[in-house]
Amino acid sequence: MKIGYSPGKLLRTAVETEKPLQVVGVPNAYTAVMAEKSGFLALYLSGAGVANGAFALPDLGMTTMVEVLEEVRRITGATLLPLLVDCDTGFGGNLMAGRTVREMIRAGAAGIHLEDQVPVKRCGHRPNKSLVSTAEMVDRIKAAVDARSDPDFVIMARTDAFAVEGLQSAIERAGRYREAGADMIFPEALSATEHYRLFADMLEIPILANQTEFGLTPLCGLRELAEAGVSLVLYPLSAFRAMNAAALRVFQTIRMDGTQKGLLDSLQTRAELYDFLGYLEYEGKIDKEPSEEDH
Repeated sequence: MKIGYSPGKLLRTAVETEKPLQVVGVPNAYTAVMAEKSGFLALYLSGAGVANGAFALPDLGMTTMVEVLEEVRRITGATLLPLLVDCDTGFGGNLMAGRTVREMIRAGAAGIHLEDQVPVKRCGHRPNKSLVSTAEMVDRIKAAVDARSDPDFVIMARTDAFAVEGLQSAIERAGRYREAGADMIFPEALSATEHYRLFADMLEIPILANQTEFGLTPLCGLRELAEAGVSLVLYPLSAFRAMNAAALRVFQTIRMDGTQKGLLDSLQTRAELYDFLGYLEYEGKIDKEPSEEDH
């Protein structure tokens, strides 16, 4: 990635460079660094991840724009990789959706996705979701598009209509969202891989496939998703789930055994941590700084 490009341009370039583009969810700035060094070209901040990880809250629209922005700034301060941000329904009315776009650009995000659920939203893979009208979502997208100071900043429209209104309605809604200015489409909770092909053929803009674990969408390999016309493949919470499971095992083992000696082979070492952080380079700069006695 070229330094000097806007984050939005970097994301668009990544979509063209890697087909399909793997977009990996990062719970925090440190995992963003690990993802970058693992070779990923784009990152994702999950709304559920912020609610669950930072506040121990369910993904029910209970976090604010300010709280999400804080996580965005931490991640964009640690890596130059483009960051796609889950902004739920825009954190308020259409004016707020516009403000969200402006603030996300200032914070260094590459793009956001907005969904067509009502403000009291639910996780995309839970039942009983409720949608706003197509017209209301169109206005939400237009407000976001109009607020862009960087024309390359990505506005992605997520539709949850498949589970509520069926496949055809979801495709029709997505078409209206594209006409309103959405750059990419995120059809949530599809039940079959071939459904993506219908979206891709009809819309002719990049389609994102959400490969979240334990959800309603089957998990597939990159080749199968590419053949289905998918341009971006999202792994929103894979690292977060793995970290949670590992932490629970550590807590339970230490509590029961009274020591972590048996866990050492499964832990990231101090040297590995220092390597990802560039610790020794920082330490070297401290060692080179003149002492007060030198003045």
